[in-house]
Amino acid sequence: TMTMSSMSMLNPKPPPLRRLPTSASGGLDMQLLIHQRPQRLDNVVVVMGATGTGKSRLSIDLATRFPAEIVNSDKMQVYRGLDIVTNKITDDERRGVPHHLLGVIDPNADFTATSFCSKASAVTKSIVGRGKLPIIVGGSNSFVETLIEGGEGRSRYNCCFLWVDVSLPVLHSFVSERVDRMVEKGMVDEIREIFNPDSCDYSRGIKRSIGVAEFDRYFRAKPFCDRKADARLLEEAINQTKANTCKLACRQLDKIIRLRNVKGWKIHRLDATAAFRKRGEEADKEWENLVVGPSKKIVSRFLYNHATV
Repeated sequence: TMTMSSMSMLNPKPPPLRRLPTSASGGLDMQLLIHQRPQRLDNVVVVMGATGTGKSRLSIDLATRFPAEIVNSDKMQVYRGLDIVTNKITDDERRGVPHHLLGVIDPNADFTATSFCSKASAVTKSIVGRGKLPIIVGGSNSFVETLIEGGEGRSRYNCCFLWVDVSLPVLHSFVSERVDRMVEKGMVDEIREIFNPDSCDYSRGIKRSIGVAEFDRYFRAKPFCDRKADARLLEEAINQTKANTCKLACRQLDKIIRLRNVKGWKIHRLDATAAFRKRGEEADKEWENLVVGPSKKIVSRFLYNHATV
């Protein structure tokens, strides 16, 4: 249980000024005083990683151990609808942790990185104002980069970056299995509901989600197919969805490495590969040991020891 004193340490107040500036008349120079006031930085934890690596899971693990709220930074999950296709975290999986910018944007809107930056800044400010820690999580690294480096990001946020990494061969296998589970949950029916035979535009809004355009050919041909052809086209659409999801994971990984190696972001890498190689309780134990445990220590040092992490 967090005490009020420990909660206040999430965003500590700056130290008092040692010397108050005076004007020529001998009084306080308020203008100079304002400019000399130390900038208070809002503490923010950012959970990064390629699709399928367990970012949402880690954000919940942390938010149930620290007084925190979660800000979604996945550019497809911000939209309403296609919960299976976009792999939104369910109400049960949230475990009572407040989530922001998740399934709230009109599915046909053009929600850009600039749009995200504006809304995420307001949400983050509100979370901090309630004495909570904002945890920003999602695979859209362009959104995160714009928020942190664009505008007043660098002057406002004191960031702790966590990167959940899984070796690509293991991740690609997991992503393939995940698409199969999504199909079992009703992904095809979800896509069918938004399919428009009079439009081939998949460049805006939620229709940019992987899986939507991949099923276009299947739905167009379905009325004219026998059972065998239908099954073949369905399999092709599913395989294309898997392939494009794996390509997305590679692009996301490249972006994270660029942010770390070129931009100089101090990103803590957490290798979850061994946890993904196991199943059931063994996988859960590995996840706790390899990901949750080290993340808790990193975030604790970041929040309470005021050390550079």
